[in-house]
Amino acid sequence: MDDNVPGNQSALKAARHMNLKELSQILGLSQTTVSRALNGYPEVAEATRQRVRKAAKTHNYRPNARAKGLATGRAMAVGHVIPVSSSHEMVNPVFADFIAGASEIYLRHGYDMVLSAVADNREEHAYREFAAKGSVDGIIVHGPRIADARIGLLSEVGLPFVVHGRASDETGDYNWVDVNNRRAFQRATEFLVDLGHRRIALINGLEVMDFAARRRDGYQQGLAARGLAADPLLIHSDEMTEAYGHDTARALLAGDTAPTAFLCSSIIAALGIRRAIEEAGLHMGRDVSVITHDDELSYLRNGSDVPTFTATRSSVRQAGRLCAERLIETIADPDQPPHHHLLEAELTVGLSTGPAPRPSAPPAAA
Repeated sequence: MDDNVPGNQSALKAARHMNLKELSQILGLSQTTVSRALNGYPEVAEATRQRVRKAAKTHNYRPNARAKGLATGRAMAVGHVIPVSSSHEMVNPVFADFIAGASEIYLRHGYDMVLSAVADNREEHAYREFAAKGSVDGIIVHGPRIADARIGLLSEVGLPFVVHGRASDETGDYNWVDVNNRRAFQRATEFLVDLGHRRIALINGLEVMDFAARRRDGYQQGLAARGLAADPLLIHSDEMTEAYGHDTARALLAGDTAPTAFLCSSIIAALGIRRAIEEAGLHMGRDVSVITHDDELSYLRNGSDVPTFTATRSSVRQAGRLCAERLIETIADPDQPPHHHLLEAELTVGLSTGPAPRPSAPPAAA
C-alpha cells in the first residue's frame, strides 16, 4: 500500500491510536487538564470533562497505561492469584467466563490484568509480594472457603480487594459479589418435592467452599419446608467434574433405594449424571429428574431454544463485571465503606425434570 496516497494516509491515521499531546492540541487544552478530565478528577468542570471524553472517542484516543500509572501513582493493574497444586473449584469454565466479564471493565478503565499461578501453600506469599512490589492496585479473591485467611491478610497488607463469593466465618466487613446460593437450592429442592420426588440426591461441590456449604443448607431447608428429612446417604461432596457426577450417580442408581431426582452444583457434573442415567437404561426427565446450577456459561450452553437442564441460572460473566467495577471504585476511593451485591439465581425449567415416577405395582398374587 502506498502511504503517500491521501486516502491511505487517512486510513493509517484512523487505524492508529492518537496520543495525549495530539488530543490536547485538538482541544486547545493542556495535557494535564485532558489527563485529569479523562481520569475523573473533581477539579475539572463537568462540561470540560464531557467535551474531552467525546473528543477522545471521536479521535480514537486510548490512554497509555504506563503514562497513566505515572500520573496517578498506580500500577494500573489488577491481580488474580490462581492456586494450582491441589483440588479447588476455580480453574474451570466458570473462571474463564468470570475473567471475560472482568476484562471488559479493565479495558474500559485502562487497567491490565496480572494472573499469578501458584502452589496452594504459596498464596500468602503471592499476595504479600503483590503488596510489597506495588505491581497491582487491587485483588479479586476467587473461591472463598467458609473460613478464609486471605480476607484478613489482604486487609492487613492494605491491598484493596473484592471477593467473588463470601466467607461465612469472616466477621470483618469487606467487598463481595455473590449469588444467593442458599435460596437458589431451596427453591430447586421445593420444586422437585412439589413434582412428587421424595428421594432427592445432592451432588455438591467441595463443602469447605462457602458456596457449596450454602447450597447444602438450601437443599436441607427446602426438604424441611416440605416436611422431609435429609438422608445423609444421598448427600455427596467433591470437586465438580464430569467423572464425579457420573460415578456418584451410577452408584446411587444401582442401589436398592435409588433417588428419583438429582440436584447438582455444576452443569459439568450434571453431564456426568445424564450419562449415568442413560447407561442405566433410564430417561432423564421421565424416569429420573435433574436440576443443576449452570452459570450461563458461554462455551457450555444449556441447550438452545429449550434448555436441556432445568437450572438455577446466574451469569458468572456479569459477576466478573460487577467485581471489577467495584474493585476499581475502591482503588479510586479506598475510604468508602464496603459494598455487598447479592445476585438472585433464576429457576429455568428445561427438559430434565418431570413428575416423580409412580412406584412399580407389586406382582399379583397367584
